Amino acid sequence: MTDLSRCANEAQPPLLSVVVPVHNEEQCIDTFHGRTRAVLEEMPVRFEIIYVNDGSRDRSLEYLLALRAECSHVGVLDLSRNFGKEVAISAGLDHASGDAVVIIDADLQDPPELIPSLFARWQEGFDNVYAQRLSRAGETAMKRATAHAFYRILSRISEHEIPLDTGDFRLLSRRALIALCALRERHRFMKGLYSWVGFRQIAVPYHREPRTGGRSAWSYWKLWNFSLEGITSFSTLPLRVTSYAGLVVSILAVLYGTFITIRTLVYGNRVAGYPSLLVFILFLGGLQLMSLGIIGEYLGRVFNETKHRPLYIVNSHWPSALSAPPSLSRSGIAPTAAGAAVGWEKR
Repeated sequence: MTDLSRCANEAQPPLLSVVVPVHNEEQCIDTFHGRTRAVLEEMPVRFEIIYVNDGSRDRSLEYLLALRAECSHVGVLDLSRNFGKEVAISAGLDHASGDAVVIIDADLQDPPELIPSLFARWQEGFDNVYAQRLSRAGETAMKRATAHAFYRILSRISEHEIPLDTGDFRLLSRRALIALCALRERHRFMKGLYSWVGFRQIAVPYHREPRTGGRSAWSYWKLWNFSLEGITSFSTLPLRVTSYAGLVVSILAVLYGTFITIRTLVYGNRVAGYPSLLVFILFLGGLQLMSLGIIGEYLGRVFNETKHRPLYIVNSHWPSALSAPPSLSRSGIAPTAAGAAVGWEKR
């Protein structure tokens, strides 16, 4: 039975869960919640807003608990430390009870007013309705250019299609959510995982807005590491490139060796060529170190996966009034399996 047919058989409106990862967003939380709640209250749905506090060092958790005290629709999931945005999103999805789930950031670069458009496409039967950026206001030219290049490079080298200019802002159906939650890999590149699970997907274009307050936690160094995460998670092209590079260098070395042998037989052995020899040694040494580094990136990910650590650890969980108890969750994951995948949870 599909999500839509199940909802049609229910007497009450569908339940929409909104998952919001939060890391040091005290300046945005109140404004974000006000706008999001106003949008959801105008929609023909029951709703819950699940805030995931990802190790914030400011007063974000205090603000979230204050929102929950005055609004029964709010649930708060407090992680034991900062696990990163990708894992924080996964934690929120694990605890979402909705027939459909919206993922959105708290900085208001992604407008909550677009949620009804995402919801309308879900009602048409789409399982993954992603918001595609037409512009990126409030960002430097350098960041826009690197993001533009990254998405296109990743799309070209990935083993399956990943939508261009698309972040985490999207709506997932219940069956897409179940499939996504079944993927428990530690190195998580969510933008690729959303597409990997398949189902019917469609884009809703929008213009991204500047941050309402605070500063982005994404430095260029973190963005670089994030791009490596995406490339190594969804493509083995770097490994193939090193293989091809080694093959080309080997062929050139054989040709050059043949040339040196013939020249020595014809003209004799002259002590010359020290600069070219040094260049060849440095070039081959650099190529070997680069190849070892690429292999090490993949090997490190294999090593981390073999540890079988939980994705995250929950410090405290304050569920919303509409949140399903773990034993009644419709995610299809048994309580024992969920505990093994999620980690220890203190309520």
